[in-house]
Order: sequence, then structure tokens, then C-alpha cells
Amino acid sequence: MSAPAPPATSVERAALRLVVVRTPQPPVVDEPLRWFHPGVRPPRPPHRPGPRPGTRQPEGDEFGPTWSLRAELPDVRHAGRRLLTVALEALAGRRPLAQLQPLTSAGVWTALAHGNRPRWCTEGTAPLVLGPVHVCEPVDGVAEVSAVARRAGRAHAVAARLEGIDGRWRCTVLQIG
Repeated sequence: MSAPAPPATSVERAALRLVVVRTPQPPVVDEPLRWFHPGVRPPRPPHRPGPRPGTRQPEGDEFGPTWSLRAELPDVRHAGRRLLTVALEALAGRRPLAQLQPLTSAGVWTALAHGNRPRWCTEGTAPLVLGPVHVCEPVDGVAEVSAVARRAGRAHAVAARLEGIDGRWRCTVLQIG
């Protein structure tokens, strides 16, 4: 007597196949290989900050922003503290929002001008106190600053990405928690 045959299934899974997936960063040695199921989107690779665009413009091109190297820029800790303080005071309504425009990129300025302000910034009369500013420079001419803002006994995280453009620091990303 033999064992009964397993029931036949009408659904078969497609076999895995090997494909080359391009990543946004240059590979260390070779292109990474990933397995995936056909019809299923492969997951995106984690973001790793890469090199900035060319730091110098070609000869004869005098228009547009010029990337600055770290040696050509002022102290990042002072610029970061100034940016975070001005941003918090402007969002609290204690200073005109227009004072942020020269410190930020067009995208950040538009988001601040048309976005909602955090409730903790606008409500209450307690002073906003900004703690020590922490600086990380992942790439030459790029700095990420963070601090803790305190108001009425509560703490809130504030972070910004500064890029050296035209010899000064300009905020390209601002996160207020």
C-alpha cells in the first residue's frame, strides 16, 4: 500500500530570478544583486548621504548659486543657533517671518510661509529657550544642526540641514517637532 499523492494545486508560485537593481549611490565594488518576486516592487535601498554636486561652476558660467567649501564659510555653530532662534521666534509671532527668507532655500521659505505653525510655538506667553546646538558635518560644505527648544516645561526637538551656498550657510531642510 502506498501513501496517497498530495492534492494537486492549481496555483503555482513563480520562481525567483536574479536582476541588477541600480542604487542611487555608487557601488563599493560591484552592483548589488537582489532577489525579488515578479510583480512585486523591490524595496528601496536606505538613503545614504552622498557627495554634493560639483563645488565649482564651469568657467564662464556666472549665474546661479555656487557651492562653497567649509573653509569659505563662517562658523556653523553660530549660524545654526541664529537660524533656529530666528525660526522659532518667527513661528511664535515675535518676529516677522520675512526675516527667515535670506537664511532659507525657496522650498523651506514657501513651507514656512504657507504651512501650519506648531501649536506649542503659537500658544502661551512663556519664553522659548533654545538649548545647546549640536553640529554634524557629513560632507564638506554641509552641516546638520540640532537642538532642544523648551517652553513652559516641555521640550521639543528642532533640526536643520545647512548647505554652504555663495559663501554663507543656507537652510535647505527644517524640522520642528
